[in-house]
Amino acid sequence: MSRPNTAAVQPTHSGAWVIQTWLSFALAVGVMAIGIYHLPIDGWQKAFLGMGLLFTIGSTFSLSKTVRDQHEQERLTARIDEARVTKLLAEVDPVGSLK
Repeated sequence: MSRPNTAAVQPTHSGAWVIQTWLSFALAVGVMAIGIYHLPIDGWQKAFLGMGLLFTIGSTFSLSKTVRDQHEQERLTARIDEARVTKLLAEVDPVGSLK
C-alpha cells in the first residue's frame, strides 16, 4: 500500500490575495515616500531617509527569497530521504531472510 505523493501538490494563491499583497506593498511604500517628502528637514536628510527606505525594500525581497529557498530545500531533502527509505524497504525480502 503506497501513500499518495502530497509533496507534489503546490498550493496556489488566489488572485484576490496576490492583488491585496501587491496593493498593500505599493501603499506602504507610497505613503512612506510621501511622508519623507513632506518632512520639514533638509534635502540631504530626505535623500538619506529615501535611500534607507529603498535599502529596506531590497533587503525585504532578499530575505523573503532566502526563506522561500530554504523551505523548498527542506521539502526536497525530505522527499529524497523518503525515496531512500522506500528503496531500502523495497530491497528487503522478509521471506528470504527466514531461510
